[in-house]
Amino acid sequence: MENENRVAIISMIIDNEDVVPKVNSLLHEYGRFILSRMGLPYRERSLNIISVVVDAPADKISALSGKLGRLPGVTSKAVYSSQKAQTAKKTKEG
Repeated sequence: MENENRVAIISMIIDNEDVVPKVNSLLHEYGRFILSRMGLPYRERSLNIISVVVDAPADKISALSGKLGRLPGVTSKAVYSSQKAQTAKKTKEG
């Protein structure tokens, strides 16, 4: 079975600032799959909230989310699109 790409959002909440360099290193390692990244420092609660949009094989998304979630002080979840990758279709309006 071909490992088709999926679009997903990996969301993280980081409450241990010491692991931020490790988070950034992992994101760099998987950078070829990342479409967008948004980070929000929530200083009042000493949290960092990060969302990363990826287009990758499901096993790569799962691996990245799992590696992030195993870091101390990081909660990570992936939400997948229901669509698997497909070639672009041209539509004809008429």
